[in-house]
Amino acid sequence: MRLREYIAKLEAAGELKRITTKVDTRFEITEITDRISKSEGGGKALLFENTGTEYPVLMNMMGSDKRMAMALGVNDLSDISKRIDELLKGVMTPKNTLMDKLRMLPLLNDVAKWFPRKSTSRGECQEVVWRGEEVDLAKLPILTSWPADGGAFVTFPMVCTKDPETGTPNMGMYRMQIFDKRTTGMHWHRHKTGARHYDGYKRLGKRMPVSVAIGGDPVYTYSATAPMPDNMDEMLLAGMLRQKPVKMVKCLTNDIWVPADCDFVLEGYVDTAEPLTVEGPFGDHTGFYSLTDLYPRFHIEAITSRRDAVYPATIVGVPPMEDAYIAKATETIFLAPIRLVMQPEVRDLYMPMEGTAHNLALVSMAKRYEGQPSKVAQGLWGAGQMMFNKYMVIAPEECNIRSKHEIFKRLRNIDFERDLIFSEGILDVLDHTTPTMGYGSKLAIDLTNVDASESPTKLSMPATMKPAGGVALFNTEFVEELGLIVLYAEREWREHIDVEEFLNANNWHEAKYVALFDYGAAGYMTPSDLLWIAAANCDPKRDIRFDKGTMIIDARSKRPGYGNNPKRFPNVVTSSPETIALVTERWAEYGLGEFIESPSRRYRKLWLSDTAEW
Repeated sequence: MRLREYIAKLEAAGELKRITTKVDTRFEITEITDRISKSEGGGKALLFENTGTEYPVLMNMMGSDKRMAMALGVNDLSDISKRIDELLKGVMTPKNTLMDKLRMLPLLNDVAKWFPRKSTSRGECQEVVWRGEEVDLAKLPILTSWPADGGAFVTFPMVCTKDPETGTPNMGMYRMQIFDKRTTGMHWHRHKTGARHYDGYKRLGKRMPVSVAIGGDPVYTYSATAPMPDNMDEMLLAGMLRQKPVKMVKCLTNDIWVPADCDFVLEGYVDTAEPLTVEGPFGDHTGFYSLTDLYPRFHIEAITSRRDAVYPATIVGVPPMEDAYIAKATETIFLAPIRLVMQPEVRDLYMPMEGTAHNLALVSMAKRYEGQPSKVAQGLWGAGQMMFNKYMVIAPEECNIRSKHEIFKRLRNIDFERDLIFSEGILDVLDHTTPTMGYGSKLAIDLTNVDASESPTKLSMPATMKPAGGVALFNTEFVEELGLIVLYAEREWREHIDVEEFLNANNWHEAKYVALFDYGAAGYMTPSDLLWIAAANCDPKRDIRFDKGTMIIDARSKRPGYGNNPKRFPNVVTSSPETIALVTERWAEYGLGEFIESPSRRYRKLWLSDTAEW
């Protein structure tokens, strides 16, 4: 399915809004999209037709459950999981007889049909060709998203590389900062396949060929984000999703193959002998800026495109946004391999949007023996991209892990000494809480020993409570159901807030949990916001302590250089007041219906500084 065809399907289904008025690719498109994507159910996809270039910009194209399913060509994402489940069962079932082996032939024939097909002819993505001095990234409507960003970024790139020794192709999604008209950054993290390929070329003293596909069938974009096993071609997944092979064409200036029907291709190389360059900051999917670091440069030798090309882009920031729905799809689709291959006792996996893909996971399991939840936690923490998970809640199979009431009831009754599993391991390099980038502590909470029939102890709250110990404000709305009291520190930051003094001053020691937040979170953040902040801002071993049967969670911003805090602490991602005012003033021009207030107005209360970091 070509991107234009997908756009037509979205429009026919009432899932697309066209904006014909001229908009700026610097901040304005981002602010409009942020308002829409955070509306109920993810809002609509947006096609900006007047961008100051000859190309329209497609935003939020997979930013809802419905559009995610439409992009992958199914009515429900569980259909894909069932398909993978059946495939794996067919492959893994012992074949003891000749008939068993013969029954495998249709399955193997189907799989063979999914492998990508190389074509010797030019593809639709090569209808227009710019070479040499014709190459100019300014011709494309590349977005600058947030005020502290290092510049404009390509945000939906499908970066195509190959192993220098085996030739095995890979397609990954790594943001690309624009440095000049022919050069970008290449932000592949150390654990990504692209970085491994780079190391291979560097070891051999060779220049690394790289091509970047943009657009085309939305299954390509999804496949580039999927947690595929190393050395497995992402286009095989795309073929499986579409039930037909992806047609591939060879690039004009290097030996990289790309989908024939994508909208744009940036062809070039990374010089492994060239020093790394400063890249960032970037308003990232964690809701905070990822700060500057050193990454390779990508040199572009040619740009090819379709004649009717559309430029797809996405934005990331405070959840929920489009990336949350992509992560939700992955959670559903890849449950089958997790269950069948890695952890057969796992029954369900749920990763709330507030956890920004990695920070928070809930798992249900069939428990048969003591210690098994620890085995599940440690196993998942060693499985692919689940290694980045920081907080995991493990429940028995009869528990609906998507019901907060069922989870809260069990959390009220846990035994901290018995049910907590602390560990250390790999974290996402974007996790800003740990003093060592990409490595830190983890916490699993075992709910399998909790008697769900046991009613939580009724808590008695004081009629009034007074500030003390550096606590200025408090919120008791979660006390009854979860046993949680939320505290807000004084406006002026100080290293230590004496929560125990606050509890003593108010003669109240019945809380199961205490969560401490910055003053700016008081009165403005929703329960979802507080969960996002707590998961993002806490290192389990450093920021969780216990006092008289109470778990105290320090979810405040961490002042760099104090104690075991990280050396740098990022700012929250929001639009500038100027951009907010501009979009508010122009809202009626966009034709998007009822006015939607900027989410940034609320999140700006969390600002630490006027830059990307504190």
